[in-house]
Amino acid sequence: MSHKKNPDPKQNFHTDSGIEIKQYYEPVQKEKEIPGEYPYTRGIHPTMYRGKLWTMRQYAGFSTAEESNKRYKYLLQQGTTGLSVAFDLPTQIGYDSDHPLAEGEVGKVGVAIDSLKDIEILFDDIQLATISTSMTINATASTLLAFYIALAKKQGADLKKLNGTVQNDILKEYAARGTYIFPPTPSMKLITDVFEYCEKEIPRWNTISISGYHIREAGATAVQELAFTLSNGKAYVLAALEKGLSIDSFAKRMSFFFNAHNNLFEEIAKFRSARRIWAKMMKELGAKEPASLMLRFHTQTGGSTLTAQQPENNIVRVTLQALSAVLGGTQSLHTNSFDEALSLPGEKAVKIALRTQQIIAHESGVTDTVDPLAGSYFIETLTDQMEEKALAEIKKIDGMGGSVKAIEQHYIQNQIAQSAFRYQKEIEGGEKIVVGINKFSEHESIIPNRMRIDESARTMQMEKLKHLKSTREKAMVESCVTELESSARENRNVLPHILKAVENYVTLGEISDTFRKVWGEYRG
Repeated sequence: MSHKKNPDPKQNFHTDSGIEIKQYYEPVQKEKEIPGEYPYTRGIHPTMYRGKLWTMRQYAGFSTAEESNKRYKYLLQQGTTGLSVAFDLPTQIGYDSDHPLAEGEVGKVGVAIDSLKDIEILFDDIQLATISTSMTINATASTLLAFYIALAKKQGADLKKLNGTVQNDILKEYAARGTYIFPPTPSMKLITDVFEYCEKEIPRWNTISISGYHIREAGATAVQELAFTLSNGKAYVLAALEKGLSIDSFAKRMSFFFNAHNNLFEEIAKFRSARRIWAKMMKELGAKEPASLMLRFHTQTGGSTLTAQQPENNIVRVTLQALSAVLGGTQSLHTNSFDEALSLPGEKAVKIALRTQQIIAHESGVTDTVDPLAGSYFIETLTDQMEEKALAEIKKIDGMGGSVKAIEQHYIQNQIAQSAFRYQKEIEGGEKIVVGINKFSEHESIIPNRMRIDESARTMQMEKLKHLKSTREKAMVESCVTELESSARENRNVLPHILKAVENYVTLGEISDTFRKVWGEYRG
């Protein structure tokens, strides 16, 4: 019979953010907090999942619009309740598939979208009025949103009821990911143009999803993810206020996108403290309506935590991460597939990932009561500590002039890089155990069937582009591009002009090149 060796009582235990974990915790004296009431620590709705489950929104997109449409229909048949679109790299940085810089990248990390024609194929036989769609796109977010609106109009949907989210978060691209096109000032203008347009035309649309996910994937700690994300959110609010928008006109349509890693209790505390910090921050900025104070968020399980070695272990990791998101009160959730460290996910892996959410929702019992870990001495203490440390970091960024200035000074980038370096050193030194990597490893390697995208995707896209350009009305295209350039130069809201352009089949690359001509490109 084996016995677990008792740890050295002098040994220090810490969360991944460096918060010391005590051997035991005592009751925390604090004001009574009620779910659905300010500051929303315990959830933004009084009943949470007793009233409605989170949206099971599986992120998908690869190759061509034709192939991705098949995957979306498969996911909907399996019980997915919302779609989340992954775009390929050329689409993300404003190049059509026939651009020389697109070679080797078309359809590889997401679906290739060049024009309204592709969006029509992507959502073929899927009524946009009946689903909620999230689009992970930033530099070209305004154009992709225009594509979506144009298709909704063609389908006869009521735009006032159109429901979904466009990520539209450029600051984290400068800080952690790199798919930016334009300099910060015009990029921020594009974002606030979306705020202004959507308020009038598609009022139920979430105009931004401020992403901590990619910040965390780049190597940030949970505290840094929290602090940098909320600082970015504050920067967008201030930019919109400077534009002359009323805070309660746009704040209720802002949402967030967080990562979920393996440290179960730290992740739960992160989500709880995020709601509290944002509610207080928005109140200080002048928000009055309750919906403007509520932090609504989507969660995706941690891609960087997945291992190519012993990939089936990732099913367990994803389950723990998904559980932390649910216990933390997420509004929608994507669970990664176990084979994603090796390739784009296959259908079997996708189904297991979705079933993970469904088992948590319907079999675990954790949805039966609101904030089930509230009152835990450990959780309450950790929530307070996460808030304290994040606020200290936010104060530091405020002292630099806000997120844009902190990014321009490379402060945020350097902090993320240092954290990533420390974490890797801990793994290599054996201080941090990753099962199957630096402990419990095996010599034999089991490689699941990999999904591969070849260059035929680009060939097909180029053929479609060639046909499109030969059949569309050339004079109208030129007129739309001229009008679009004028709107950018004259500092008008560009969204109506983008929409007119895409409805006349001006391509994503042509629209992006028009803006490049006016604003230039950001070199970092």
